[in-house]
Amino acid sequence: MFDQHTQALGLKPIRWDAPPPSRPTVGLAVEADAPLLARCYELMLDEIDYGVLLLGHDAQLLHMNHAARCELDAQHPLQLHGRQLCAREAVDVVQLQDALQAALQRGLRRLLMLGRDVHRVAVSVVPLRTGGPMATQLSMGKRQMCGGLGVQWFARNHGLTLAETRVLEALSEGLQPGEIATRHGVGISTIRSQIGSIRSKTRSDSIGALVRQVAVLPPLVGALRGMTEPGTPPAQPQAA
Repeated sequence: MFDQHTQALGLKPIRWDAPPPSRPTVGLAVEADAPLLARCYELMLDEIDYGVLLLGHDAQLLHMNHAARCELDAQHPLQLHGRQLCAREAVDVVQLQDALQAALQRGLRRLLMLGRDVHRVAVSVVPLRTGGPMATQLSMGKRQMCGGLGVQWFARNHGLTLAETRVLEALSEGLQPGEIATRHGVGISTIRSQIGSIRSKTRSDSIGALVRQVAVLPPLVGALRGMTEPGTPPAQPQAA
């Protein structure tokens, strides 16, 4: 329901259960392959684990990727009312409107901090020069450092145990060793031992260096997911 730009190109809406394109992917830039290229762009956006929204010249929603559909729950600083993007908190309304107007009217980029406490999110507002009416891209930061799937694969690639993986996930959330011990119901010495093992396996000189490795992981989205409405969590991926 959020692929109006696909319809504008005369394409059928994306189906998640559709078979892969049978046409060759060589020469996608050829004009005859423009519909296929547009479809590939949509699918490519859905493989990015950061919420991305495309707004038209009237600031109405044209498209949003899979991550954005999952992120925009009732607690997110950004809310959708039909195709209209709004700020949930009254204190954010003016700066969001100003940023959208600056992008559409003056071609200016902005970085906003919206929301409060654990729901505070960074949002970039970037004008897109299409050669016609101006469009705007909004990219949403995460409310936690790294998605669970990325951490799990990082842990798997470095041979971490299940317990060590849980500790790594907690560290990536910003928890201190004492807080992790309390969460897991174990002694602080156990957590410190596990952190030492994680650092050894990942060749990290410090906890800070370890967390930085996790922070720069490329976005990874699970392959098993269905059509998701805003606020509905995606299906959990299965290990290969």
